[in-house]
Amino acid sequence: MRDMTIHPCTLDAGCEALRIEVRAWLDDILAGTPPETRAESYLRVDPAFSRALGERGWIGMTWPKQYGGRERSMLERYVILEELLVTGAPCGAHWVADRQSGPLLLRYGKEHIKRAMLPKIARGELYFCIGMSEPNSGSDLASIRSRATKTKDQDGDGWLLNGSKIWTSGAHLSHYMIGLFRTGAASSNRHADLSQFLIDMATPGISVRPIKDITGADHFNEVFFDDVRIPADHLLGNEGDGWNQVMTELAFERSGPERYLSCVRLLMQMIDSADRDNERHTVAIGKLVAEMATLRQMSLGIAGMLSRGENPALPAAIVKDQGTLVEQKLPAIAHDLFGIDLSTRGDPLASVLGYLVQAAPSFSIRGGTREIVRGIIAKGLGLR
Repeated sequence: MRDMTIHPCTLDAGCEALRIEVRAWLDDILAGTPPETRAESYLRVDPAFSRALGERGWIGMTWPKQYGGRERSMLERYVILEELLVTGAPCGAHWVADRQSGPLLLRYGKEHIKRAMLPKIARGELYFCIGMSEPNSGSDLASIRSRATKTKDQDGDGWLLNGSKIWTSGAHLSHYMIGLFRTGAASSNRHADLSQFLIDMATPGISVRPIKDITGADHFNEVFFDDVRIPADHLLGNEGDGWNQVMTELAFERSGPERYLSCVRLLMQMIDSADRDNERHTVAIGKLVAEMATLRQMSLGIAGMLSRGENPALPAAIVKDQGTLVEQKLPAIAHDLFGIDLSTRGDPLASVLGYLVQAAPSFSIRGGTREIVRGIIAKGLGLR
């Protein structure tokens, strides 16, 4: 059984001073943004905001300065993320690139690619999407069938990509994808022949088809690859190491505060609307705040692990699972406590709840379904 201990982590005075700076800047730049817009959290896209955040040095802030970073700590980055999520800042344009694609390039990309792309990410100018899930694969990532084959033509060595990806958030806006493809012969070890590639989304042969969700948004997409040729040096890491690299990427995806703060705007509106003399309001909201405080300590502990260079994959899966449980029950509790008519206009609580009633069911899919995440936890406990 693996150690699942999440040790407490505290933020030093420098982190708290940064929080005050970030909060003041966000209060100014987001003034007048309505609660229902803030509730969209990091899914909302605003390129101008991403560029402004980059100008402050708050994207890619932990990366080496030679790649556009500021060499700040993981805990300082955590403070920035908390403030962005709590205020409902529009981070959808740069979020994936900052959270996982940039760190993956930093670890596995060729030097000339890192020097060309990482500074642009840090400036909030370059957007990425994640090419993992596929049709008919569900959450069984090892069952993907999209294939990359080596090719040689007048342009030199390269790879030819064929297949499709699905639920690809932001693919219609992204400049690049980091995609997982099969590169070897089929074998009994489904993890052995997978590789990751850097893919320019403007490459001929790529088509993107939007998928509207229940809220009417189309940030999900299907992406099709029809004899898409990419350069040989766009293989990330070593051929056949894709599975281990994806596990590293998923650890980045599951370890942040967005895994329990996606509904924080609703909780804030519930607190503002609560009747302090109503015991049901006091007890229910008190329990929710206690759960959120516990999740925050767990999430901060994972940030501490990252700051020490440790692998947080298993504890991050726990936070992701428990955070989703709290987030998905919040809309039902709000409706039960306040008896809200979702058609009410001008009521911030009704507007925020109306959005999250539709959006929250998808939270258990992001970063791996509940079944997959609990399977990872069970394996860590030695139960499978």
